[in-house]
Amino acid sequence: MRHSGLLAVATLTGSLAVLFSGPVASQDSGPTGPSPYHVVEAWHKPFAKQGFAFGGNSGVFAESPDRIFIAQRGETRLPIPIPSDFAGFAGSLGINTLRATDLRTWQNCLFIVDGDGHVIEVWDQWDYLCAGSEGPGPHRVRISPYDPARRVWVVNETFHQIYVFSNNGEELLMTLGEKGVPGDDETHFGRPQDVAFLPDGRILVADGLDNHRIIIMDSDAKYLSEFGGRGDGPGQFNGIHALGIGPDGLIFALDRSGGRINVFRTTDDPKEVEFVDAFPGFTLPLDIIVNEDSLWITDLGPLRFVKLDFAGNHLYTWNVPRELPNGYLEVHTITVDSDGNLYGGDNQYGRTQKFVPRPDADPALIIGTPWVAR
Repeated sequence: MRHSGLLAVATLTGSLAVLFSGPVASQDSGPTGPSPYHVVEAWHKPFAKQGFAFGGNSGVFAESPDRIFIAQRGETRLPIPIPSDFAGFAGSLGINTLRATDLRTWQNCLFIVDGDGHVIEVWDQWDYLCAGSEGPGPHRVRISPYDPARRVWVVNETFHQIYVFSNNGEELLMTLGEKGVPGDDETHFGRPQDVAFLPDGRILVADGLDNHRIIIMDSDAKYLSEFGGRGDGPGQFNGIHALGIGPDGLIFALDRSGGRINVFRTTDDPKEVEFVDAFPGFTLPLDIIVNEDSLWITDLGPLRFVKLDFAGNHLYTWNVPRELPNGYLEVHTITVDSDGNLYGGDNQYGRTQKFVPRPDADPALIIGTPWVAR
């Protein structure tokens, strides 16, 4: 079984090497330098029962420095007996948690850790929402900065649904979409990927890998309109993977397979947005954080963090190593807490890591908390 996992990683790595050898990956990405962060080694503490490890950490959201939400794609069954070199996560045994679907079990899909990486809450009462899934399941976890109740939004791409929980996890307050039924009308989704929140209470849904559209909802999650569509033209998509909101009504949407960032701006009409620009030059952009006058994205080819200004100029890049103990196969999701610590979920090694700014780092290279209207 361990040999199979190693083969999965090797096959994936080889496939990525071919994919990322094309012209997009070689485009100029501006100045490249070292990471401004120190990785806290072995930060994410295992809590699963013996014989299991984290699954793909697809969604991470830092509500505070001591309350970090993690949505994972179930847990991963480990080989028995467990090899002596097991380091607390499946990737340390050569298991790729994204590819090794035969090892996936739908348990402990939502949990919360403190600033030291110890689990403090497990929302296993909601595991049934992922049970029976043949696909990857949960994709994002988000909280609106404008919601006094701090409700928790979880996007389940496989079942085409979005769940809204009370902040303490005791109640499922709302379910959007119909379980297992894809669609492109006002009440159905097609593999949704993300949600974002506008200052006036409107909600944006990245609907996502099948429908290639962004849905605008009112503050009660009722459909208002949509924009986007599949294609290579201005404002079109080939898979919307993540959304970020900036000042002056700016909306940044990652076109995953299109290798670009599409930029829109809100208008006086709550049902309408206008296309502003597209920033090309990426291979597989995965997640985004927008600050006051710049934005950061993670890209998978090469594996890197990239800072851009709002005109699309690449300001800085730092590459992420793949080698263990602190490497990544995929920085699928990122979040920053109010102390400036960065967290990155790995969907393939199967863990989340904490990045602490280096004391001598240039402040301009530290990712700030997401922009919020004041």
